[in-house]
Amino acid sequence: MATGVVEVSETSMDWTFNPAALGFRPRDTKNGSMPTAIVTGGARGLGRVYCVALAGDGFDVVVADVLDTTGAVDEITAGGGRAVGCRTDISSRADTEAMAAAAAEAFGTIDVLINNAAYYSQITRSPFNEVSLQDWDRAFEVNVRGAWLTCCAVYPYMKKQGSGKIINISSTTCFKGTVGFPHYVVSKTALIGLTRCLAEELGPDGITVNTVTPDLIPNPMLRPSDAASDQFVVTGRSIKRTQVPEDMVGTILYLAGRGSDFVTGQNIVVNGGAFYQ
Repeated sequence: MATGVVEVSETSMDWTFNPAALGFRPRDTKNGSMPTAIVTGGARGLGRVYCVALAGDGFDVVVADVLDTTGAVDEITAGGGRAVGCRTDISSRADTEAMAAAAAEAFGTIDVLINNAAYYSQITRSPFNEVSLQDWDRAFEVNVRGAWLTCCAVYPYMKKQGSGKIINISSTTCFKGTVGFPHYVVSKTALIGLTRCLAEELGPDGITVNTVTPDLIPNPMLRPSDAASDQFVVTGRSIKRTQVPEDMVGTILYLAGRGSDFVTGQNIVVNGGAFYQ
């Protein structure tokens, strides 16, 4: 064997799974605290589904939204979980900093941030050259600046802990080039770039940053449903059915949990096989 080369065989390796060795945080620590997750846009839709799922998995949850968070908080507490609501405009630095401070005050730590809030339902489909400056700017204020500001707000807490999980929610429109929503598509594409930049910069602090990209999930609360378009999307998938919010839960819980500690800078597409990466 050449000098300096270490020979490793299967018999010399320990294949035993040891959660303690990986630093898995127990569900009930000595002071009774639980891992804490902040979900922006958590009052309704996908965000509310994430909040309830995280609570069911043992997280304390901060429901951050410009809308009334009472319903989501009540649903979690009725199920035996712990949650607080925080009115937050993520395009405001003051609001995002107050959100992070409220989370730390309520639960002690900030372990997970899910950047789910988005400017979408208010957008009117239009040709690219007819998008108003106000609409274009608002898409970037919320979808890009908002995600950046929330990351800035939670970073000091995660850095001090030496760990944290940031999950940005993008959209498969990034890969399809969906016509009529150029500002939304470009802003959601920018989130993937933000994820990669932060993954590189925050890795030494023990913080992982990933993107989750869902396909079309019909939600009449946000936009009127188009049966023909919805069926066209289903036909193009390997799994021939409508995507539902619960399809996102497994990926979210994986990235929020300690089993994904060595996963960062990635974009995980959840689309039923509409296309492959």
